[in-house]
Amino acid sequence: MDLKDIKDEELRKCAEFHGHICPGLTIGYRAAQYAKKLLDISFSEDEDVVCVSENDACGVDAIQVLLGCSAGKGNLLFHMRGKQAFSFYNRKNGKSVRLVLKEGKEDRSREEWQKELEEKSDEELFEIKEVTFELPEKARIFVSYPCEKCGEMTAESFIRLEDGKKLCLDCYEEYSRFS
Repeated sequence: MDLKDIKDEELRKCAEFHGHICPGLTIGYRAAQYAKKLLDISFSEDEDVVCVSENDACGVDAIQVLLGCSAGKGNLLFHMRGKQAFSFYNRKNGKSVRLVLKEGKEDRSREEWQKELEEKSDEELFEIKEVTFELPEKARIFVSYPCEKCGEMTAESFIRLEDGKKLCLDCYEEYSRFS
């Protein structure tokens, strides 16, 4: 499908960012749109909206475009579980929701799956669940130090001390007497 043929402007923006339209992108698009309704949220200029995604698949791109959640801003976090599940938080009103895709592609063609994702209602696509973890704290800005072995600047939260030297995780040799 040519991106110019997509009638829904927001979906077209998502597809332009992602590079194409696909079932994975549509899952994220539908989850973001549903979260907007359920939590009274819109594009987040700062960290008012937070998404914790349980995957790093195509749908995350739609969430970035529609809700302004990004790893760099600190309001898109990954809790890798391999699930089409997304927890959304509205910091302004304290509401949150976890949306879990009810089913997968199974024996359908990609085209059939895409059509179903576009046509089913939000309630048919997603199970609404309670979030499974607390609202993550806002992103912190850390001081960086040069690793005393490789010289690369490293955020203090990733520095380890070894023999009195500040080392990055790549240079630090983990000590454990158990494997």
